[in-house]
Amino acid sequence: MCLGIPGQIVAVTDAARMMAMAEVSGVRRAVNVACIAQGPLENLVGQWALIHVGFAMAVIDEDEAAKTLEALRGLGEAQETLEAMAAGDAALEGQI
Repeated sequence: MCLGIPGQIVAVTDAARMMAMAEVSGVRRAVNVACIAQGPLENLVGQWALIHVGFAMAVIDEDEAAKTLEALRGLGEAQETLEAMAAGDAALEGQI
């Protein structure tokens, strides 16, 4: 099953590559924002997006993000995904 999770764009990290940092329930992850970029990338900071495999696929509003995260937590899927993201980040930090 494909799972997209709401995340908030917190910073533009590489405008030339259309990369930004997104935060999902305290876990930060680099994401490509090419699919949602309309105008200056800085305008995305603070926006919520549906994120799937490292790509921000669609901009969503904060209320929709909160409801989706709550529903996913209820299903247990978001927690498993967040743990996998955190484990991946920890593994990368150990390699750098």
